[in-house]
Amino acid sequence: MKRSEASDVLITGVGVTAAIGQGRDAFVEALLQGAHRFDVLSRPGRQLPSAAEAVGGIAPPPFIGAELPALAMPARVPRSMLRTASLSGQAALATLDEAWTDAALDEAEPTRIGLIVGGSNLQQRESALATEPYRGRETFLRPNYGLSFMDSDLCGMCTEVFGIRAFAFTVGGASASGQVAAIHAMEAVRSGRVDICIAIGALMDVSYWELQGLRSLGAMGSDRYAGTPAAACRPFDSGRDGFIYGESCAALVFERADTAALRRGVSPYARAAGWAMAMDGNRNPNPALEGEASAIRGALSMAQTAADRIDYVNPHGTGSHIGDITELQALSDCGLRHARIHATKSVIGHGLTAAGAVELAAVVLQMRTGRLHPSRNLDDPFEPEFAWVRGEAQTHRIERALNMSMGFGGVNTAVCLHRC
Repeated sequence: MKRSEASDVLITGVGVTAAIGQGRDAFVEALLQGAHRFDVLSRPGRQLPSAAEAVGGIAPPPFIGAELPALAMPARVPRSMLRTASLSGQAALATLDEAWTDAALDEAEPTRIGLIVGGSNLQQRESALATEPYRGRETFLRPNYGLSFMDSDLCGMCTEVFGIRAFAFTVGGASASGQVAAIHAMEAVRSGRVDICIAIGALMDVSYWELQGLRSLGAMGSDRYAGTPAAACRPFDSGRDGFIYGESCAALVFERADTAALRRGVSPYARAAGWAMAMDGNRNPNPALEGEASAIRGALSMAQTAADRIDYVNPHGTGSHIGDITELQALSDCGLRHARIHATKSVIGHGLTAAGAVELAAVVLQMRTGRLHPSRNLDDPFEPEFAWVRGEAQTHRIERALNMSMGFGGVNTAVCLHRC
C-alpha cells in the first residue's frame, strides 16, 4: 500500500565537515572541483613510533590520508566544553550546528527531537594521547577520562548544547555506521516515535594502531602510492591498492512531511523513499554479493521504484580489491549499470564510521545543485561500461538516487532518495 504524503520522511537539514571543506557550501564546491587534501597524516599519534618503524632495517611507508583543517566552532558551544571535547566531539558539535540551523530546529519542540550517532570506538587516538602521559602514575589520570572514552560522550555533548530531549544513543556498523544511524532515524520518524530525528555520522579518530591493523589486514593502502599521496585514493580503478582514510563528519535531519518543517518554511532536500539493511552472516571483512544485492533490492522495493528509474548511484566505493568488484557486480545484477556513478571517497577519503552519512549528504547536495562531482584517479576503470562521471563535474538532474554503504562484520545498507 502506498504511503500517504503526510507520512513521507524528508531530509530537511544537512551539515557536513570534511578535509576539503567545513560546511555545505565549501564542501560541495570542492567536491565538484575534485579538490583534495591527501597527504602524509600529521596529527600526533597517527604515525608509527620511531622505535617500531624499521623492521629488518626497512621502514614501512608512512600512513597517508586527508585531515581536517582547524575547525570553526559555533558560538553556542561553551568554551568550557571545548577544552575537554575530543576531535570527534568538536566535529560532531560543529556539523550538527549547521544541520540544526539549516532545518530551523530552534523552533521545534525539543521533547520531539531524537539523536542517533553512527559509530563506535570513535576516539582511539584521543584515548591513546590522553593516557600515555600517565603511564606509571595511572592514579593521576584526569577524571574526565572516565566519561570521554565512551561513545555516549558525543550524545551527552550534543544533547546538552542543543537541548535535545527525546532520546540519544549510538549505533555501530563499522564503515556503514553513518547509514545505519540514518536508517534508525528514518524508522523513528516514520513510526511516529519522534517528529524529528538527527543522524550523525561521527568522525572516527584513528591512531597508528588502527591504521596499522587496517594496513596489515590488506584493507587500507597505500604502499604503491606512498610517495604520491594525491594518486593513492582510486576506487574502481585498475590501479587501486586499498582505501585511503579521510576525516569527515555529517549530520542529517529527518522529519515527517506533516510536522512543523514546512510550516517553518524549510525547503526539504529530498524524500527518503526506501531503505534496507542485510547481513552476510560473516565476521570477516570480505564482502558478499548476495548481501549487497539484498540491501539494494530491499531499498528499491520499499521505495516502490524499479531499478531502471534510478538515474544516479552513489556507491560505497572504497578502492579495495574485492570490495569494488563485488559492489559493481551487485549493481549489475540489480539492473543498475545504466545509472550515473562515481566515487565520493576518491575526493574526500574513507571516513569509516562517518562515510555513510557523508555520502548521503553528498547525494542531496548534488541533487540540489544539479551537478555530479568527478571521480578522481579513475584512469582505468576495471568496468568501463558503467556510466562513470570522470575528469570533471557533469550537469545532471537527479530524480531518484541510490546510496550504498557496507561495513566489516557483513553489514550491507542501501537508501533510495527521491526528489521532492
